[in-house]
Amino acid sequence: MGANSKIEWTTHTFNPWWGCTKVSEACKHCYAEAWAKRVGQNVWGPKPERRFLSDNHWRQPLKWNRDAEGADERPRVFCASMADVFEDRDELLETRDRLFDLIEATPNLDWLLLTKRPQNVARLARWTDNWPDNVWLGTTVELQTRADELLPYLESIPAKVRFISAEPLLGPLDLKKWLGSTIDWVITGGESGPKARPASPLWFRDLHAQCMEQEVAFHFKQWGDWAPGDGINLLTAKRTATAKAADGTEMIRIGKKLAGRKLDGQEWDQLPQRAAT
Repeated sequence: MGANSKIEWTTHTFNPWWGCTKVSEACKHCYAEAWAKRVGQNVWGPKPERRFLSDNHWRQPLKWNRDAEGADERPRVFCASMADVFEDRDELLETRDRLFDLIEATPNLDWLLLTKRPQNVARLARWTDNWPDNVWLGTTVELQTRADELLPYLESIPAKVRFISAEPLLGPLDLKKWLGSTIDWVITGGESGPKARPASPLWFRDLHAQCMEQEVAFHFKQWGDWAPGDGINLLTAKRTATAKAADGTEMIRIGKKLAGRKLDGQEWDQLPQRAAT
C-alpha cells in the first residue's frame, strides 16, 4: 500500500508499522487484520509484536514530496491503514518519532492521521500548540456513544484540519455541536467484507444533511457489501442475502463493487475548505 491509493479520499497511504489492537465496535471485522493474516503476518492484538518496514519504504514519501513541489493540488497521505499512529506501546516510541520527522520533512504533503485513540494524542504527539500546517487529525466514530466519548479529545487538538471517519457507520449520528467548529470534514460509508453489517440509508442521508447545513465537507466512500434494494442498476444484481435496515429499507448483499458509492444518485467527494489555504 503506497502511491496512488485505492482509497477514494486520499492520494497515497503510508504505514509506519503494521499491527494494532481492537478497541471499538468498528474494529470487529477489521479489514487490516484480515489482510495481515492473509499475507501471513501475526501482528494483531496486545501480545504480538508489530511489523516494522524497510528504509526504502520510508523513502517513498520523500519522493512524493519532491514530485508535489509546485503542483496545483496537494497530495494527501493517509497514515496509517494497517496500524494506529497513537497506539500506546513502548516498542512504537522510536518509530513514531521517526514518522514525525518525516512529516516535518515533507511540507508539500498533507498527512491524514486517523486514530481510534484520540485520548492519546496530546500525550504521544510531538506537537502541542503549534501543529504543522500539513497535518490533518481524524478519529473514527461509528456510533453516537463513540462520538460523545472521543470528539472532546479531537476538539482539544489544534490541528489545521480535523475530521472524522464514520466508517463503518453502525448507527445514527448527531454531530451538530461539533460540525464547523471541531469537525471540518466527514467521511462515511458502509461496511465491506464477509461479515459486513448493513447500514441504514437514513443514517447517511441525515449525516449528509447535517454537513450541508453547517457547510462541512462530506465524503461518501461506499455503501459497502450492502446496498438499498431499489434502483434499476440493482434489478439484475445477484443477491446473496437480504436484510431490513433500521429505517425499514430492504438492503441486499451484492458486494461493494456493484453497490457503488452514489448516495441519492450522486457521488460526494468534498474536501475541507481549509485544505486550500
